[in-house]
Amino acid sequence: MAAASPAHLAIGFVTAAAVLFAPALTTSAAADPKPGEQQLRKELKQLNAKVDKLIERYNLKRVELAEARKAAEEAGKRLATAEQTLSSAEDRVAELALLQYQSGGMQLPSLIQLPDGRNAALLAQLTAEQQALVDKVAEARDETKKAADEATALTKEIESDAAEVAGQREEAEGVIKDIEKKLEDLVPIATGRRSDGTWAPQLPSGADNITPRTRLMKTEIAKNFALPFSVGCFRSGSSGEHPLGRACDFMMSSGGSMPSGTNTALGDRIAEWAVQNRGKLGVKYVIWKQRINHGSGWSGMSDRGSITENHFDHVHISMH
Repeated sequence: MAAASPAHLAIGFVTAAAVLFAPALTTSAAADPKPGEQQLRKELKQLNAKVDKLIERYNLKRVELAEARKAAEEAGKRLATAEQTLSSAEDRVAELALLQYQSGGMQLPSLIQLPDGRNAALLAQLTAEQQALVDKVAEARDETKKAADEATALTKEIESDAAEVAGQREEAEGVIKDIEKKLEDLVPIATGRRSDGTWAPQLPSGADNITPRTRLMKTEIAKNFALPFSVGCFRSGSSGEHPLGRACDFMMSSGGSMPSGTNTALGDRIAEWAVQNRGKLGVKYVIWKQRINHGSGWSGMSDRGSITENHFDHVHISMH
């Protein structure tokens, strides 16, 4: 059998390499898998830290901007005062110059001739006043220029700071949108959703007597919000979805009292979150602050007579 030529050997090596590395190339070319929940939550933590720093810088710059505007206002007031002082001094110098001209030099006019040799003293006084006014005019002009320069510099600083504040706000809003998008990615799709978007019925299960979709909704809200009070779901002997294991009440206060401003804002966020994720979780409707939302906007409800019955102290979420 004839020995293989170098050319044949080269072709053989290339063919073998192609066969050997083809799966690896195909695998690396495939799309990277979506990051898992742990990785996403790590990224969210980093984004939240970043947005907190941006908000802090934004607020500090807003304070600096307010102080700069106040300084500019004060500079404007000083400028107006300096201009008024300058005008008064210039008028007085003009008066003294006219008096000197009318008296033919530094002799006092006959109208104000004084006995006992007091003319010299008066002339000295007028001369001193004139010199003082000349100095005051020069000082007022300097102050006017200084105030005008400060006002101009502050105006430029304000324009620069305003642009920086706007940029920081835009950057922070961009990070917040990234956080919201990642939060949406973290919300799983509940079981039982049909291809047409409707939901198959589910039976309650477990010691909490709620459906899997209700349990998932409750778990996801607990992951994304720091709940200040208890969460009540299954309740026998009542109407609606509670005895069916398809509703939960997220309390924002205790004892039927109105929530604090902080907890009211938290309730707003939870209610909106539930509405926004209704398609993934299978939310049927949300009730909060005497309003109901089936997914097409909030509608007012009739007065049921108490803070609790009107859902001012808790967010009610019903599931399909």
